[in-house]
Amino acid sequence: MYKKNAFLKTLLCAALFLFSYIILPLYITFSLKALSFKYLLVFYLINIIVITCLVRKNSGKIYRFEYQIQVLQEKLNILNDRNSSELKNNASLEAKIIRYNSLKKLVEELNESLNFEHIANIITLAAFSLVSNNKGTCILYLVDKETQKLALFKTKKEDRELVVKAKEGDIFDFWVARHATPLLVENIRNDFRFDPEKLKIQDLRPILSLISSPFISDHRFLGLLRLDSPKAHTFSQDDLRLLATISDLGSVALENSELFAQTQNLAMHDGLTSLYTKGYFLERLKQECIRFRRRSAAFSLLMIDIDSFKNYNDNFGHTAGDIVLRKISEKLTSFFKKLNPIIGRFGGEEFCVIIPDADKKKAFSLADMMRQELEKEKIILRRQETNITVSIGVATFPFDANVEDDLIQKADQAMYKAKKAGRNQVCCI
Repeated sequence: MYKKNAFLKTLLCAALFLFSYIILPLYITFSLKALSFKYLLVFYLINIIVITCLVRKNSGKIYRFEYQIQVLQEKLNILNDRNSSELKNNASLEAKIIRYNSLKKLVEELNESLNFEHIANIITLAAFSLVSNNKGTCILYLVDKETQKLALFKTKKEDRELVVKAKEGDIFDFWVARHATPLLVENIRNDFRFDPEKLKIQDLRPILSLISSPFISDHRFLGLLRLDSPKAHTFSQDDLRLLATISDLGSVALENSELFAQTQNLAMHDGLTSLYTKGYFLERLKQECIRFRRRSAAFSLLMIDIDSFKNYNDNFGHTAGDIVLRKISEKLTSFFKKLNPIIGRFGGEEFCVIIPDADKKKAFSLADMMRQELEKEKIILRRQETNITVSIGVATFPFDANVEDDLIQKADQAMYKAKKAGRNQVCCI
């Protein structure tokens, strides 16, 4: 509508100009003969001079106006750029605030648990949701303590049907393990660090970009956390920094979990023989009494004491005594392993064995067979061949006792009965 009105105004002005300066003067001069041709020329000459002056004057103003418009447009463009930059910065800051709040929540979740499996799941889920927005694939590799190789531990995948075939990692994971530094690959096809021929040989999933960060604690490589995508240029340096932060938090949490597990293991297992400690064994014995009372079933307890153990220490030294203790613990473990036993070191040279679902007759027979095998075992101590004998007491739940303290007492009495009878025997109450 505005353009139409402007066009009509222009058309009207042109018609008025044409009528006033051309048609009307020519009509007066030639039709009415009110003006001479000379005066008409003077009229047009004066008007041309006036119009030329006005045009020149207005052109200067127009130029200044155009210049001012250009200056204002430049200022407007600068302001628009600044505004666009500020909007981007604000959006970036908001994204960072969201990420850092998520990291704070992650720290709280990691501090709430010492379970290794749960911590690994939290780390993987955090990386998959915060960094890759639940797109692509997230893989957690940890170093296997026995093989010292990477082993696939956890995965999170956008495509649940996708199978990760690289159970021990691929060339990208080996690179991170070798350099112990984070890795960003924007486009695998254009990255000179990796041989394209090797990429073709490997049976890879559709991958074009990835980021990966190692788990390092006290200069020890624990594993790595990796995100990859079938699209190029999916990840940025900010994403890599966030992944590295998650990995740093995760490495501390995983190490704390390992230390806690080791502490628990030390509390449960004897350091010399690797059998259960007395405290943990008594707790298990209490649980077994409750379990078998509920089942109305029987189990037997063996109390085992090494005969003349002091002689080993006196004749061969305390190191020899440790060798004897380890030898007996190994023999007990191997002999009873098919019976799902609970074996503990009860004292200095005393051992206890819980044999589930074994009545007194069966337990006595097993104990005597084990005693005979142990007697035949030869041990070399300071280049001297010697053998071991043990005295064993057998007590059966619930026939000899129906509470753990009384059952231990009965087994202990039976063991001392075997010692008084000449050692190297199995006795019952």
